[in-house]
Amino acid sequence: MSLEAGHVLGNYRLLEKLGEGGMGVVWKARDLKLDRDVAVKFLPDGFANDPQRRAFFEREAKAVAALRHPNIVTIYAVAEAEGSHFFTMELVEGEPLSNYVVSGGVSFDRFLSVAIPLSDAVAAAHARGIIHRDLKPGNVMIEPSGTVKVLDFGLARVLETPSIVSGATAETKTFHEGISGTITYMSPEQLRGEVLDHRTDLFSLGIIFFEFATGEHPFEGKTAADAIAAILKSEPPSAVDLNPRLPRQLDRILRHCLEKDIRYRMVSALDLRDQLERLRREEGAGRSGEVPSIAVLPFADMSREKDQAYFCEGIAEEIINALCRIQGLRVASRTASFLFKDTTATEPREIGNRLGVETLLEGSVRKSGNRLRITVQLVDVEGGFHLWSESFDREMKDIFEIQEEIARNIVRSLQVTLSPQEKGALRQTPTRHVQAYDYYLRGRSFYYRYGRQDIEFALQLFSRATELDPGYALAYAGLADCWSFIYLYSERRESVRQQAEAASRRAIELAPDSAQAQTSYAVAMSAGGHDEEAERGFEAAIKLDPDLFETWYFYARHAFVRGDLKKAVRFFEEASRVRPDDYQSPLLVAQIYDVSGPAEAARASRQRGVALVEERIKLYPDDYRALYMGANGLVALGEREKGLEWARRAQEIAPGESMLLYNLGCIYSLAGEIEEALDCLERAAAHGLTQKGWYEHDSNLDPLRQHPRFKALLEKLS
Repeated sequence: MSLEAGHVLGNYRLLEKLGEGGMGVVWKARDLKLDRDVAVKFLPDGFANDPQRRAFFEREAKAVAALRHPNIVTIYAVAEAEGSHFFTMELVEGEPLSNYVVSGGVSFDRFLSVAIPLSDAVAAAHARGIIHRDLKPGNVMIEPSGTVKVLDFGLARVLETPSIVSGATAETKTFHEGISGTITYMSPEQLRGEVLDHRTDLFSLGIIFFEFATGEHPFEGKTAADAIAAILKSEPPSAVDLNPRLPRQLDRILRHCLEKDIRYRMVSALDLRDQLERLRREEGAGRSGEVPSIAVLPFADMSREKDQAYFCEGIAEEIINALCRIQGLRVASRTASFLFKDTTATEPREIGNRLGVETLLEGSVRKSGNRLRITVQLVDVEGGFHLWSESFDREMKDIFEIQEEIARNIVRSLQVTLSPQEKGALRQTPTRHVQAYDYYLRGRSFYYRYGRQDIEFALQLFSRATELDPGYALAYAGLADCWSFIYLYSERRESVRQQAEAASRRAIELAPDSAQAQTSYAVAMSAGGHDEEAERGFEAAIKLDPDLFETWYFYARHAFVRGDLKKAVRFFEEASRVRPDDYQSPLLVAQIYDVSGPAEAARASRQRGVALVEERIKLYPDDYRALYMGANGLVALGEREKGLEWARRAQEIAPGESMLLYNLGCIYSLAGEIEEALDCLERAAAHGLTQKGWYEHDSNLDPLRQHPRFKALLEKLS
């Protein structure tokens, strides 16, 4: 229909046309019912006349409308009148960010005034499972007050846009086939037509921020082909070289956003916002560019039997923990650093850029009997030269002194001044008993395999550690985790639960400031149904260490069992943020997205999880947990035969595991094999997995809910 000023559609009188493009026409209108001005966006006819796409859009619009963030434009309603389909939203008076891009770039303060709220807005949307996929300066408005507003959040994913046509400019051409966005702000995976997750927005943010900060686009191209080639192959120039007013660390942050391989890209918009906030504080304190930064990489196992991986990782982790106690030093997280395990061919400069640090600590361990040979080198990322290196030929009993000596040499080489408290902190170790320490590290390596026999091995090792050192808090936390696992998945006896609670309380008594101890306590409380105590423990752990994977992961599982799906989604996403190589969280959160939406987020999470499983089983082909969780994802994605093959492989490896049986029940349920699914679930319950919340809230089991055998099973679990 023809739209013109003064025309009334439903409750809205059109006032003036604000803009028009491939995604529709936007008008300023008066809401006659509420007596306010709004923006009205009319959907293209080809979109509006497709009932399936319209219904999908309405579901997406509801999700975006639920966002309440000061920097995201609010959607008011989806409506239809006189055959036209449209939605109404907050009217933003201001100018697009593109009007504020100036030659030479902006000051650092001006940059932050836009970058921080914009990152926060994107983080808020990602927390709800919504990705934008068309972030660009034209979709970011600056109000006269300076407030940043993001337009069209989450809508670009479903709106049809013109395909690439010959002769169009690189700024206006967009992709068809469900992928929308302006070429010059697309991520490499978006250009390749791959399935996207939240990290595509981070690449787009990196381009926007680079352009705003420097006045130049990081991937220049006169034609569409040039622009695509630059994004796929070219490295961005230095932002600081283009705008010397910017702090050097901002260059590293921007490069981290612009990583072409999503595995090495900034893991979340929340992390981006936090890094910008920290940089602002450093700049305000007059220390910008003066705070040294380091990443400690996992040490290489040079032992003849190649059986010391647990010990190598333990040494690196202890050094990270020691360095994190120093205020004048910025240390990359364990999760980020350990992504570079077994990457000897990667150049230090590339690793440093990806982690946003100036120095790397590399090392190797050769262990033979009671003797150790540890070699370390501190490398300057930019120049590639050694700042310090040393070899330690010692006995095993000297390991704690070696770790302390390494930390002190790092501090000395980076010229960091220590306070008396920090000097004392470097001497802190969780235990001084070498054999107890070795037992603990071995115990954790077994625990994380999540098999009943592995848990029993871990229980024995943690017990030996506490016998040798009764003051070893982390070993008690390990004991608590094992007992909680046994209670939840195999022996639901009160005496088992009490052992979990007692061990966790002992861990907190010994180390009240340990996030690991607080998490183990929270898991034990959750297992016993003490919800308030569990949540207090999880929240305490988050305050102590917001980057501890176990806290977010088990908090998410706790929320799921209690039926709080919104919290479970948020916590699983946080778990993925702090450990992006973990396959469990994306596969589990996908099941929640099946229920709460959006469906696209569920599919993207599953595809990410399955890809991580495939990487895992290349290295560990007998990891049956990875196999059965991956099998679930494959069947849900429609790859039924491959999924069932993985499931059979897992069952052959561990036929009597209760968790395996439960997950097989889920897989067979998804595959339509109802009787096989019920057989597995009944066996899982008989083997001790009796958490009723999982059976009640797991969407995989929806096809079984009306079956008499399933109802009888639920009755038994109550």
